[in-house]
Formats: sequence, C-alpha cells, structure tokens
Amino acid sequence: MSAPAFHAHFKAVTRTSPIQYIKSTRLHHARLMMVRDGLTAAAAAAAAAQVGYESPSQFSREFKRFFGRPPGEEVREMKSTLALLPPTQIAGLALPH
Repeated sequence: MSAPAFHAHFKAVTRTSPIQYIKSTRLHHARLMMVRDGLTAAAAAAAAAQVGYESPSQFSREFKRFFGRPPGEEVREMKSTLALLPPTQIAGLALPH
C-alpha cells in the first residue's frame, strides 16, 4: 500500500491524520501518567520524555493546545473529577478493615 493510500484509509477510519493520532495518543498517555504518579515539574518533564517529546516546552504547548489548559491545571481537574470515595463509603456499605 502506498503512503498516500495508507493516509487516506487511516483518515477514513480514525477521522484524523496518522501524526495527529500519534500526538493524541502520546498526550493522553502523558496525562494518565501525570494523574497516576502525581504532577510535579519533574513529573511533567519525565512524562514528556517518556512519550517521545524531547522539549518540555513543546510538550507543554501541545498539551495546552490539545486539552485547553496547561498540564498542571488539567491534572488537578482530572484528579478532582476522578476522585473516588474511600471503600468504606461506597453505597453506604461498611466494609471490613
């Protein structure tokens, strides 16, 4: 399959170009790592490097462009949104400790 044919088929299936798909995947993976591991300046730089960004500033620019807010703000919002109740408070059930 030629490169132009692959690009056309890929876009027909995913509704995005291959490079945009890769960027989206990298940014979502970085966001997940930062939420899971806690966000610090070092964590953001490490997440950027782990998903293939050589420049932390480029990562931050693309992250903000993609998610609409900077990494720190996005991670705080995600943690707040995804916060879970402690197991003893689920549906009013008292679970053994």
